[in-house]
Amino acid sequence: MKEDHLTLYGETFSSRFLLGTALYESPQQMCDAVAAARCEIITLGLRRQNPAAGDGERFWQLIQQTGCRLLPNTAGCKSVKEAVNLAQMSRELFSTEWIKLEVIGDDYNLQPDPFALVEASRELIGQGFKVLPYCTDDLILCQRLREAGCEVLMPWGAPIGTGRGLLNRYALKTLRERFDCPVIIDAGIGAPSQACEAMEMGFDAVLLNTAVAKAQNPVLMAASFANALVAGRQAYRAGLMQARQTASPSTPTIGQPFWHQNK
Repeated sequence: MKEDHLTLYGETFSSRFLLGTALYESPQQMCDAVAAARCEIITLGLRRQNPAAGDGERFWQLIQQTGCRLLPNTAGCKSVKEAVNLAQMSRELFSTEWIKLEVIGDDYNLQPDPFALVEASRELIGQGFKVLPYCTDDLILCQRLREAGCEVLMPWGAPIGTGRGLLNRYALKTLRERFDCPVIIDAGIGAPSQACEAMEMGFDAVLLNTAVAKAQNPVLMAASFANALVAGRQAYRAGLMQARQTASPSTPTIGQPFWHQNK
């Protein structure tokens, strides 16, 4: 089987695991988890760490030492203007045009604002950004994001931090079938088995944070997710058997002897 890589905005990665850097007990624990995850892309919230201010200098140095591509996000933004401004700051501070775009419309479940998300995507792409939008599993929203120029879609599996997995499999399956661009499950994954299922469905990658950072052993959990993603992707490429309503014998009956009882 030929090598299988993830390509985002023209860049190729061997790992399909994107990991967040928030919520860990210490910067060193975060770095150990990143290493165990074998990931090549990590997300960073500018609101939490600002290397220009000097208050997160050690954290910033550790981030750089991971060797991973940095994907700054606009977490916490609630308007187009706020998200665009934060993206511009991230590009200046981190020297990258990549941005995980978040524009939150509801504080209770942190659901993205679909209208603001499309508008912000269009504006940032016009400024040369490579936008990876955090969105819901709504088909029309994803169509509008593609029309705005997004080359990657990142629908949620469930609301951020819930760990409930793939709540709307029908909608997610529809997205996978309708779009030929990379589609990454972002948010809501709580267990390696859920990540494996997403990969078995044909999704291109999984992005998560809480499920690793808040595990009793984040480093071991990161490794568990890495293994689950590999297994799920291999199963998808191998071709899963079709589910059946009735039993089907695994042992053939042709050529088998039949015993007759004499009366």
